[in-house]
Amino acid sequence: MITTGTREFWFATFALALGSFMIFANVHMTQPLLPQLAQTFHLSPLQASWSLTVTISMLGLSLLIYGPLSDALGRKNIMAVTLLGAVATTLAISQVETYSSLLVLRGLQGFFLGGLPAIAIAYLGDEFERKAVLVAVGLYISANSLGGVTGRLVSGFVGEHYDWQMVFLVLGFSSLGLVLLFIWLLPASKHFQAKAFHPRSVLADMRSHLQNPLLLTAYLIGGLNMMIFLSLYSYITFVLADAPYHLSIHALGMLFLTYLTGSFASAWSGRAALWLSQPICMILGILLLMLGTLLTLAGSLPMIVSGFLVNSFGFFLTHSTLSSWVSQHALKARASASSLYLVFYYLGASLGSFYLEPFWQWAGWAGVVSASLGIFAMTLSAALWLHFRQTRVTKALVGQS
Repeated sequence: MITTGTREFWFATFALALGSFMIFANVHMTQPLLPQLAQTFHLSPLQASWSLTVTISMLGLSLLIYGPLSDALGRKNIMAVTLLGAVATTLAISQVETYSSLLVLRGLQGFFLGGLPAIAIAYLGDEFERKAVLVAVGLYISANSLGGVTGRLVSGFVGEHYDWQMVFLVLGFSSLGLVLLFIWLLPASKHFQAKAFHPRSVLADMRSHLQNPLLLTAYLIGGLNMMIFLSLYSYITFVLADAPYHLSIHALGMLFLTYLTGSFASAWSGRAALWLSQPICMILGILLLMLGTLLTLAGSLPMIVSGFLVNSFGFFLTHSTLSSWVSQHALKARASASSLYLVFYYLGASLGSFYLEPFWQWAGWAGVVSASLGIFAMTLSAALWLHFRQTRVTKALVGQS
């Protein structure tokens, strides 16, 4: 098994981080463009957000396929093929001229983008020892936020100086280089044990995961947190593009630099889990999400930015911890367990705008914040349940010894 600090550890971790960086740059590239897309194609904020929603929805649904498929066919080849497919669709989108064509190709792009997220954690679980998994997962997920930041920054800069088609062209060719590096760096699996692909067996595994309360609770926390976290960024772009802020597309892209605190939180989460329990890390992250969301109500631009800095740290601390939790508590079919977590995660993200839109229409940003805090209160309660459940189990084991 690969141990922390070895050459194989750094090659594999860096390769997966590069793939993750590329994935999330492509997923989130349209977010700073939402006001521009709304103006160009005469769309409402909800309709413009479909350019992000359709990609995330298809990504989430594709995980139901890639996870079980990789349990049968292996990890690396599926990740490589799907990454190349994502590059091809990104370049194809740069040539379309209608919003309906953009949405169709963004859906196909999302389907390809699901390959690596569905399999990466399972690859780490197969090849890395437990301590190395905790560290590598944190670094891998930190690349998620870095990729999301970079994709949005490039999108904002290129979109302001050229047009939205050029955004896809630039990110498409950049992504191709990252995929080639991924293929070269990632070691082939040595400990993978193939499991015959039987649909009935796959459904049985899924049912088993959903019947495991430790996994189901983690799935719900991850999905509900993502539902709010991502959508807060979408709605704040419309707030900041309007009076009294009047931020440009480039400046809106700069807002996503707040994701950098999430990169730090993800990288730190593996080490934090060595001296804090994982449920405590989740609780801390959700409390920070609530605090950051409240800070944005102050109204000034510095306070809004500060709120999103806190939000990003809290969200990615919780998300990284949940990813490790799922990998450790899956009793079998680790890839499908991780994929099912991401299905909840991305489907939650795709539903956020639909949930928040009525509150936006009712009371603007204040309505969005109040609706968000209600969801965070639910996930905080779920994390507290995991904490008390783990505490009871630990006390029982100590009593038996």
